[in-house]
Amino acid sequence: MSSVRAKKHLGQHFLTDKNIALKIVNSLKPEGKYTEVLEVGPGMGILSDFLLQKTEYQTYLIDLDTESYEYLQRQYPQLGDRLINGDFLELDFKSVFKGQFAIIGNFPYNISSQILFKILDNRDMIPEMAGMFQKEVAERCTAKAGTKEYGILSVFVQAYYNVEYLFTVKAGVFNPPPKVLSAVIRLSRKENQTLNCDEKLFWKVVKAGFNQRRKTLRNAVSSLLPKEKMTDEPMLELRAERLTVADFVYLTNYIKERA
Repeated sequence: MSSVRAKKHLGQHFLTDKNIALKIVNSLKPEGKYTEVLEVGPGMGILSDFLLQKTEYQTYLIDLDTESYEYLQRQYPQLGDRLINGDFLELDFKSVFKGQFAIIGNFPYNISSQILFKILDNRDMIPEMAGMFQKEVAERCTAKAGTKEYGILSVFVQAYYNVEYLFTVKAGVFNPPPKVLSAVIRLSRKENQTLNCDEKLFWKVVKAGFNQRRKTLRNAVSSLLPKEKMTDEPMLELRAERLTVADFVYLTNYIKERA
């Protein structure tokens, strides 16, 4: 078998353009922050070829698709245990990595948001991520307050990472071509990644605000703070999409003090 069949149920669209693959790999900037990189969904190894040429880090690959895994085993026998046949979303990072590591990939579009939330949940171990998403997801990650793309994902990603939209990728460089445009983004963890508030409450406030995004925050967060405890705080008259990360931190502290 010389190739792997892309599987629709796994959201596979194999990148075929080596120049784009190299650009994605070169967008990682280790600079001493980590010495290991995990590629998610390598497929037929177009990114892996370039990753394995790098000497500043060791590359690990994880793929749920058994056909891809067997192909990659033959292609890169030197990887040994660094090639994992499994589900990235279920992977226990601490069982594989002892310290900091980066994540890279042409990510399956059907689990894009879940991948990003898994990174956020493990941000203490992941200083950097570079990869390909559906363009709509990339735009949500980089969206500014007040735009229609701005939402829960925008706030959480931007709370802990600096986000860069690197470039757009047309459908024709994939096999099979997706029905959407794609885009590559980079996340670089902020040096001070602790928010100046109760972070569990911060997550609840953001989710409550956007889950009822047509309501003002006075109504949207009433499950977290009874209305009779709310003063004439102007921010409560806004909708969630108007608030920056710093505004949500302020609102979290406001709720914490009065709850």
